[in-house]
Amino acid sequence: MTMRNSADEIAQRSRQIIRGQKHLEGPMLPILHALQAEFGYIPDIVKPVIADELNISRAEVHGVITFYPEFRDHPGGRHILKICRAEACQSMGSDDLADRVRQLLGIDFHQTTPDEAVTLEPVYCLGLCACAPAAMLDGEVYGRVNEHCLSEIVGELGR
Repeated sequence: MTMRNSADEIAQRSRQIIRGQKHLEGPMLPILHALQAEFGYIPDIVKPVIADELNISRAEVHGVITFYPEFRDHPGGRHILKICRAEACQSMGSDDLADRVRQLLGIDFHQTTPDEAVTLEPVYCLGLCACAPAAMLDGEVYGRVNEHCLSEIVGELGR
């Protein structure tokens, strides 16, 4: 769904998604993941819809969205590149990798390239501590990432 849709269309589609997930125990996170998969982020206009459908406050919805760094409140790029910033990866050189990728892309963390190709995000553990440093591109994880590997990953993004 493109964001050229009207607010009513977005709200209607959101209600369909929410109603398909709200039967789950603890449905908030699955709902948010489904909404982000649909829209590419969590639009502000869906927060009251979530609150209404789950019979909770808008503040509660906002609190969950802002607590988890996985959720975005603005559109991301066509590709999402995450660099692990946890201690194990830092000890194996992820700070240098982060500097290099910021240089290659010309953006900082939480930013998207001007051509909307790549959004760069920090992540605080990909579970690959034994293979540090780690990165993730569009859900695919990479371990033992070095500058050469990182340059290849960035080079293949179709920018």
